[in-house]
Amino acid sequence: MSADPTQTLAFDSSCHLFSGCGFDTVAPGLHSFLFEPLWGNADGNGFYFNKPMLLALLGSIIVVGFFWAAFAKPKVVPGKLQMVAEAGYDFIRRGVVYETIGKKEGEKYVPFVVSVFFFVWMMNLWSIIPVAQFPVTSIIAYPIVLALLVYLIWVPLTFKRHGFVGAFKNFTGYDKSLGAVLPLSMTIELASNLLVRPFTHAVRLFANMFAGHTLIVLFTVASWYMLNGIGIAYSGVSFIMTIVMTAFELFIQAVQAYVFVLLACSYIQGALAEHH
Repeated sequence: MSADPTQTLAFDSSCHLFSGCGFDTVAPGLHSFLFEPLWGNADGNGFYFNKPMLLALLGSIIVVGFFWAAFAKPKVVPGKLQMVAEAGYDFIRRGVVYETIGKKEGEKYVPFVVSVFFFVWMMNLWSIIPVAQFPVTSIIAYPIVLALLVYLIWVPLTFKRHGFVGAFKNFTGYDKSLGAVLPLSMTIELASNLLVRPFTHAVRLFANMFAGHTLIVLFTVASWYMLNGIGIAYSGVSFIMTIVMTAFELFIQAVQAYVFVLLACSYIQGALAEHH
């Protein structure tokens, strides 16, 4: 709510430049990422379900449904849907998993990596889909859970492959040639690998989607807000920027999904690699 109830908020349909309301009251910000429950309540005393949760559920159904429809009855000569699904699957398998982990070791991780890639991409794409218009991954909880899944594969795999001592050396970057600085180096590497790495893995995805959505909302609201008097010229520029940012966001959405799984594969590859 506005501090002054007589003022109109900048994102209200009746608010324009030079009309006595504006961004000095309430501009697009954190409130753009808060949603009232569709049912239930958000006071912490019970289950509730809001728009991002609904989009995450629908996105999961879309991804599963797409691959189910494409591969339920595979054909030697694939149809259009199967061809698209095979192209996407093969791109991640060869371009990410094989290139990072290797064909022999990486094959078993292909289904997981493909699933994560298309899930993240779908969650990102909601940002530019009419009516939805919100990237689910701009809510930090979702990238954290995805990064945690990678963490729970990577860390136990390291211990399984190398044993406790070998895993400790892997995580700490143990190198006796470092001499006196070895304890400091090991401490920094241990914190970096087990604490900082999963944190940045999640935040990288979250921050890009958060920033992209904020910019699109800002330029969209500004296009309408400045549509008054001499401000029409500014409104036109803002509208062009909305289109540009939407197109750029479409590119970033795919890139961030790609980077997320690429990092996941690099962590798994590090767990499988022999420490020297």
